[in-house]
Amino acid sequence: MAEKRDYYEVLGVSKTATADEIKSAYRKLAMKYHPDRNPGNKEAEEKFKEAAEAYDVLHDAEKRQRYDQFGHAGMNGGAGGFGGFGGGGMNMEDIFSMFGDIFGGHSGGGGGFGGFEDLFSGGRRQRQQDSNGPRRGEDMSFRLDIEFDEAIFGSERDIDITLPSECPDCRGTGAAAGSKRVTCRTCGGRGQVIGGGGFFQVRQTCPTCGGAGTVIEKPCRKCRGTGHVSTPQKIALKIPAGIDNGSRLRLAGKGGGGLRGGPNGDLYVTIGIHDSDIFEREGLDLGVDVPVSPVLAALGGSVEVPTPEGAATLKIPAGTPNGKLFRLRGKGVPSLRGNGAGDLTVRIVFEVPANLDRKQKAALEEFQKLASASTFPEAQRFAERTRVFFEHKKKLQK
Repeated sequence: MAEKRDYYEVLGVSKTATADEIKSAYRKLAMKYHPDRNPGNKEAEEKFKEAAEAYDVLHDAEKRQRYDQFGHAGMNGGAGGFGGFGGGGMNMEDIFSMFGDIFGGHSGGGGGFGGFEDLFSGGRRQRQQDSNGPRRGEDMSFRLDIEFDEAIFGSERDIDITLPSECPDCRGTGAAAGSKRVTCRTCGGRGQVIGGGGFFQVRQTCPTCGGAGTVIEKPCRKCRGTGHVSTPQKIALKIPAGIDNGSRLRLAGKGGGGLRGGPNGDLYVTIGIHDSDIFEREGLDLGVDVPVSPVLAALGGSVEVPTPEGAATLKIPAGTPNGKLFRLRGKGVPSLRGNGAGDLTVRIVFEVPANLDRKQKAALEEFQKLASASTFPEAQRFAERTRVFFEHKKKLQK
């Protein structure tokens, strides 16, 4: 079975792409590979399904966060996991039904788009929104860099951020006192203008009213007709233990302010994690280099190893070589799901003695005299391999 491609690669977007960028990229692929445009083309049908699967995960904030942290493994099985496309659990009709919002709400038993007009108008019906009614605030994004320890143990932070909020003077209408909205003359209140002719007619957002269908007679001075003003805010954020670099946290209702009584948008916080001075991290697993005396490694003994839970005692067998790896099960990063932790890999690193006094130097010199070739078997093997190399060289030069 071929390995699944990265969902961001499938849609051709970056890992920091916004929801609108993801939706736009999917729409373009769906238009290109839709079965109605590629009748009988199995390859196009598979690409259409692949794009639909990628969109289903990346446009959903919770699924996207799980995918960013665990990759395709986080989408397989389990409650809320995505188990449809690859496993054959969904057919083409399911896909059209799921993404009706992209194609104007048509599922169509045969899987049709509902006409090219819907596609080129952005997949929307000719529904005129009330420009004076409530409007939901925009989703906002913020990057927060935290310390390695915070990611392991969890923490709480206050985020200082400036967000758009409803203008107190016009209460989100964008109109000055005594002013009102009137029908846009450019589009006649439709919010769109039509270009082209014949079969392919392209609908575009009206450049005058921005799609609202109405314009303000006299804009509010405070917000300049936008209905929003920038407001500094302090938002509390709880960082869960075990969060990984690049993960996104969603704060519902903490984004841009709504207009005219509409709800706030959401705030998405992308987490960046500073490197540790002790550990290396890969997913839930940790790695640490522990310096030991060559004497301890030769004679055997024990050494203390740092773990997220505290110091652990590791027994070193006699004759342990430099670079030897030991694995401590369950001593890594705790899982966000609360089902255990990763492992901790300990690498033994010999530390050459330094700052020797006269007696210590004399003791080492005495040991060197007592040591035989068999005391250092690795040096013997290296010398033998070197001898064979040069003998081979002599034969080739004859």
